Amino acid sequence: MPKKTIPRIETAEVGSQPFTLRIRWVHGDESRVDVSGLIGAFLVFAPLRSNPAMFADVKIGEYGTHVAWSDDIDMAASTLWRLAQEQSGDTMTAEAFRRWRESHAFTLETAARALGVSRRMLSYYEQGQKPVPRTIALATRGLDAG
Repeated sequence: MPKKTIPRIETAEVGSQPFTLRIRWVHGDESRVDVSGLIGAFLVFAPLRSNPAMFADVKIGEYGTHVAWSDDIDMAASTLWRLAQEQSGDTMTAEAFRRWRESHAFTLETAARALGVSRRMLSYYEQGQKPVPRTIALATRGLDAG
């Protein structure tokens, strides 16, 4: 099995939009990552939601394996890398998702049932209003293989 390379962070700073980070990866790429979904969803990030100054004080963790705001609040580089890929369309673009759905002659309703998500969410993916998550991109490939 090939060795998996863990993404490492070289620099991280607050982006221009709320709860976004500009990340430079050790391999040279740069990403803008919107972490608002994670910050809004998990209780551990509650202090960041109510304190923008705390969010602005983001630091790189040891060896670039994570970003941290305190000893108790951090995000793994692998999570940030996954989000960066999804949000940039590297996982699956809106156009690729639409072509996949049409190639199977799925309506939004039948594709939603096949993928286990709402029709509305699929519409967001197809219109590019939300990035296609890696789990959905993998599910499309699984349906192709099956």
